[in-house]
Amino acid sequence: MTTNATGGAQPTGQTDGPDEQGSTPSVATGEDGTAATATTKTPGTGGTIEAKSTTTDAKTPGTGDATDAKSTTTDAKTSGTGDPAVAEPTTTDAAKTTTGDTDKDDPTDAKPATTDTGKATGDGGEDGATDVKAGTTDTAKATTGDAGKNDATDAKAGSDGDEKKDREGEPRDRWSAFAPAPDPVPGRPRRAARAVGRLLVHEWTLATLAALALAVGMTWPTLRYPLYTLPQDYWDPSLQAWQMAWSGHALRTEPAQLFHSNTFFPEQWSFAFSDMLLGYAPAGMIGTGPEAAVLRYNIMFVLAHALATLGAYALARQLGAGRAGAAVAGASYTYAPWLLAQAGHLHIVSNGGIPLALAMLARGHGWSLRYGYRPERRHEGWTYTGWLVAAWQLSLGFGIGLPFAYVLAGIVLVAATTWFLRRWVLRPVKRPFGTRLLTADLVGGLIFAGVGALLAIPYFKVAELHPNAARTLGDIGVYSPPALGFFTAPAESRVWGELHEAARATLPWHPEMTLLPGFVLYALAAGGLFFSVWKLRQRLLLLAGVLVTMVLAMGTRFFDGTFTYGLLFEHLPGWNGLRTPGRMMLWTTLLLGLLAAGAVSAFADRVGEIAADRAPYRPSPWLRVATVVPVLLVLLEGLNVTPHPVVPEQPVAMRTVDGPMLVLPSSQNLDQPVMLWSTSTFPDLVNGGSGFTPTQLDDVRRVTLAFPDQTSVDYLRTLGVRNVVLLRDQIVGTPWEVTVNAPVDQLGITREEVGDAVVFRL
Repeated sequence: MTTNATGGAQPTGQTDGPDEQGSTPSVATGEDGTAATATTKTPGTGGTIEAKSTTTDAKTPGTGDATDAKSTTTDAKTSGTGDPAVAEPTTTDAAKTTTGDTDKDDPTDAKPATTDTGKATGDGGEDGATDVKAGTTDTAKATTGDAGKNDATDAKAGSDGDEKKDREGEPRDRWSAFAPAPDPVPGRPRRAARAVGRLLVHEWTLATLAALALAVGMTWPTLRYPLYTLPQDYWDPSLQAWQMAWSGHALRTEPAQLFHSNTFFPEQWSFAFSDMLLGYAPAGMIGTGPEAAVLRYNIMFVLAHALATLGAYALARQLGAGRAGAAVAGASYTYAPWLLAQAGHLHIVSNGGIPLALAMLARGHGWSLRYGYRPERRHEGWTYTGWLVAAWQLSLGFGIGLPFAYVLAGIVLVAATTWFLRRWVLRPVKRPFGTRLLTADLVGGLIFAGVGALLAIPYFKVAELHPNAARTLGDIGVYSPPALGFFTAPAESRVWGELHEAARATLPWHPEMTLLPGFVLYALAAGGLFFSVWKLRQRLLLLAGVLVTMVLAMGTRFFDGTFTYGLLFEHLPGWNGLRTPGRMMLWTTLLLGLLAAGAVSAFADRVGEIAADRAPYRPSPWLRVATVVPVLLVLLEGLNVTPHPVVPEQPVAMRTVDGPMLVLPSSQNLDQPVMLWSTSTFPDLVNGGSGFTPTQLDDVRRVTLAFPDQTSVDYLRTLGVRNVVLLRDQIVGTPWEVTVNAPVDQLGITREEVGDAVVFRL
């Protein structure tokens, strides 16, 4: 039967189930009900009836009877009298039927349930049985008049009377047997292996490993003989190897004496005569003696290059550059040709904390140069970490740390002012910042400022005790490079070293004036002004930063520095302690690298667009190579021919003679290996090398030219010196070549041969 009812319905034959008397109740709709579709086929007695209903909501009012039925989808097969009837509903909601005086005689409580088998009986269930196959059937209980006391119908969904349910009590999908077998749940070892695998192929894992491998290769042969050689020379590297060893020794034994080192005896605050590399103190706690100090220096030298590459890569990525562009930024920042001349200055090479801290702070604030401020990406954890890395970078030395501190302060000031203006003045739009992020900035900023203040105290003490340590603009002029220096490579450059020999000869002090960042970098940055992922305004700002830092790097060469470097020298606290303005080139290189990263990233994006138009999606090999060529060319310019001389062997006397002691001959360069030799026992030592020479050490060197004589012996006794070690292999051509064997009986001292040295005991 098909019924589209607006008023009533006329059923034909039997319906889904018999009533108490075995008759078939009609499915009707009146004013309150609607039957959408109903189809019934009745072949006759004993035949099969199939009923399909899409949506049926029926309410049939009658005398003493009330029926509410709701059916979503029902497929039913019902047989005639005495024949089995089978019904297959897909979904049936609860039906409640009450007939007669149900409130008085037969209360009905119908609860929806999930059943698999339904059985209905008319008069005691003697004439027929009904098996119902259902996917989901809600239980229906009906009571009819007084006969409801004798008969009850429980509808249970199932398959041939068998219950099949899942673990949660829900009916199982009958098509599940045809589905593919579920993937087995991996065990804990397999999950751990997968996690390790994902970690190993993560971008930052690969970037770190690549930075380490690149550092080993680009600084080779630093790690070829790490116990015996030092890069570039053994003067300043010996000093810095001693610095790491002393800081570790002092913190492990006498932390209160950290700034009063064993050198420059009897001077106080002698550890602050140069940049201290205090951030490497944990490494200085491992191992003792000169060999351990040399090995430590070489390892930290290589790791410093790796950190610089990773830091610049991270900054470029955070600002919005692609991987290829970020690789160019990282390589150019670390292996710029001008930095090859700084291979003997670990405190300059150790610059990776600068871009890394900036990247972390930008990440914590949800800021990107390409995408702007994104509040949903804020994370105070990165902010704390960024401030800590910045403080660590500052602890390595003020030579590059002080400009970094002022740049960071300027960034904070500009960012805060911009945010305030956009929030309250120019655009009254709420830009969320967050209390936790503000707290992180306040705490982190205080930590950074506190570290800077604590480290500045020893330098202020040194400036007070040694007025001759102060710099003048005249001193700055000695190290100020001309404009030619920006296009001249140092002798350590494998590509440009020999070609630029004539240009270097015109520079007054070429180790600090050969400032070429790389011709490839110049070209890529120039292209980045016209073709880049950065906006035009951002490109112009980066260009302005490049020009400003280049002007500052020229020191007094740019209009005598009156309105440039001279202003900073006169008005910024601590700036007058910086001797070499050319090291501002570090910021020029970083900004040029970001401009280049924008150009390379735009090119890589274009390659991706071309590949997307291909079927299948696959860029051609030439396009892949093209994205790698820029970083390869940058690295090519960074190849070096840096010498690695063997460190002079420690004399036996340096391990056996007690301090306070003086080692002769003494000079700036000769004293630096002596400082390294003292790392076995750290005896008090008159010798020392640093950025300036204390007046007292000058007097010692002058007076002891005639040693051993009465004047020099009396003077050394006044200082508290007990032993003098004269190195025979270094006295050729000096006054001591003659006086080393002079009689000493009348001086009240003794002479003793200890290995290749002569020890005078005062």
